[in-house]
Amino acid sequence: MSKVATALKSASETKALIIGQDKLKQTSQLFKEQFPGAKAIIVADTTTFELAGKSLLKQFESNGILQESPYIYKDPEIYAAYEYVEELVNVLKQNQAIPVAVGSGTINDLTKLAAHLTNRPYLCVATAASMDGYTAFGASITADGAKQTFNCPAPQACLADIDILSAAPTEMTASGYADLFAKITAGADWILADALNVEPIDPTAWSIVQDGLHEALSDPAGTRNGETKAVSQLTEGLMLGGFAMQWSKSSRPASGAEHQFSHLWNMEHHLNNGEHVSHGFQVSIGTLAITALYDLALKTDFEHLDIPKALEQWPTLEELKTQSLDIFKDTDFPEIGWQETSAKYIDRQLLEKQLQTLKDNWSNIKARLKQQIVPFEEAKARLATVGAPTEPEHIGITREKLKQTFVRAQYIRRRFTILDLAVRTGYLNQWLDQLFGKDGIWKLGTN
Repeated sequence: MSKVATALKSASETKALIIGQDKLKQTSQLFKEQFPGAKAIIVADTTTFELAGKSLLKQFESNGILQESPYIYKDPEIYAAYEYVEELVNVLKQNQAIPVAVGSGTINDLTKLAAHLTNRPYLCVATAASMDGYTAFGASITADGAKQTFNCPAPQACLADIDILSAAPTEMTASGYADLFAKITAGADWILADALNVEPIDPTAWSIVQDGLHEALSDPAGTRNGETKAVSQLTEGLMLGGFAMQWSKSSRPASGAEHQFSHLWNMEHHLNNGEHVSHGFQVSIGTLAITALYDLALKTDFEHLDIPKALEQWPTLEELKTQSLDIFKDTDFPEIGWQETSAKYIDRQLLEKQLQTLKDNWSNIKARLKQQIVPFEEAKARLATVGAPTEPEHIGITREKLKQTFVRAQYIRRRFTILDLAVRTGYLNQWLDQLFGKDGIWKLGTN
């Protein structure tokens, strides 16, 4: 049984997934099997309607599937914002049709949430291997000035025609490759959380994401060139990430500290030359940043960790409150630092126990992490080959801002990552001095 077929059995919401060449023609059959007797409504933007929506409209007609008029977003600047969800909700409230989302990240997330808010399932037809959210539980939507994940079910069925995905713009495929590459550092963060008794690894979710991960990332050149095998492996890997999140009802299997960089930049309304940066491209820089941190962690002798010194610099809960409120003062999200860090705070007694566990088991933890992490230079080379950004300046982030992100990102999520290890052991400032100092890979004052 294929990895996808096995993962599909564990998925709580997605009942069918078709990946392969020349598969678009199977959409009407898939729709009939999953939604017998139902009416359809195609949801697309102007680009994806031309690409696949128009063909599906005719295919559905000729196969006797009743349809509402397609809903086509006309705004060329469309992104996953709540006002666009409301737009679609108003359309869906006029009928009982099953939405057929034709597009990639934005269209899928908008349709996913709108379908949920109008109490119906939906079908997704992917048009680019650009992210892992197709089959994921939850939609990532900007609301009230911040990127938020809204709980809503994954599509009941999903179809990915590799011929269409292979022909997608190279930057979209590169974005998907970077999002998949992030599962390497996300996995390392989970290994740490598991080893320090913070959050145990769920073997099913781990297996779904990690078992074929290195293979799926093995051909960045082929991926960039739109070669069928490479794009198929990438697409499968991205879909599996979504299934793991469905299984665990959490993004933990697919998202670690590297995603916290992306989330923070979204919350700060970061733009590059006035334009939004794709999720995958943000995550590309986040992944390299966290990989660099892991490279330093793996060179650190935690077997001789000075625990009393680490405990000395650990704030009380009251001191943490002051710190966390101060760091996000004058932002749109002044409370988030306190809200998230207080949720993962432990007192000095528990911290001492945790650091002792690290010290006693570092040899084994280090071996597990080494097996998981792709070294920085290799990760950078692969991401460059596929066409993803590899320097912060490529997405309009200064080196000073990247350095600040290492500090700030730890505050915005309660999930335990290497950033928490760096803070708890007292190594964060030392590692940042190494990364951004005169001999560092992001030496300040240079590009």
